[in-house]
Amino acid sequence: MEIKFCTACGAPTALKIPTDDDHVRSVCTNCGLVHYNNPKMVVGTIPELNGQVLLCKRNIEPRKGKWTLPAGYLENGESVQDGAGRETLEETRARVRIVEPYRLFNIVFVDQIYLMFRADLTSDTFGPTKESTEVRLFGEKDVPWDDIAFEVIKQTLEHYFQDRKKGTFPFKIFDLQ
Repeated sequence: MEIKFCTACGAPTALKIPTDDDHVRSVCTNCGLVHYNNPKMVVGTIPELNGQVLLCKRNIEPRKGKWTLPAGYLENGESVQDGAGRETLEETRARVRIVEPYRLFNIVFVDQIYLMFRADLTSDTFGPTKESTEVRLFGEKDVPWDDIAFEVIKQTLEHYFQDRKKGTFPFKIFDLQ
């Protein structure tokens, strides 16, 4: 995606390969600032309480009305753990204790990287927010599998329930095609 105007001085940019680089970038024609357009990092949790996972029904597009794990874009100035906790709170009003990183998905076709953490709910306080119309705990057999918002979330949940049966949760990296 081309950046048309410099974020520092407002001048037009031109597409070119900067010195000592190997990718075409938007470069300011006035101040020379190189604008990097890199993948977005999405962070989230698999919040668990008493053997159930907390899902939220989206109140925003894309996939409004579908179920998901709480996740969203990492903000500047926060760690991946803090971002995952913040997203969980924003979407479910639930507070979590991050246990460990669980899955990383490279989703190259949409320029995203998903990092999902195992997490424990610190209480049974949760509920809908501006971003979610419904928030509920689900056992594996009760997950609304046909109404999961995103393939990455469906795969994360499938892996999680398989690993839970084995009693081990290895960190793995996948490419989502």
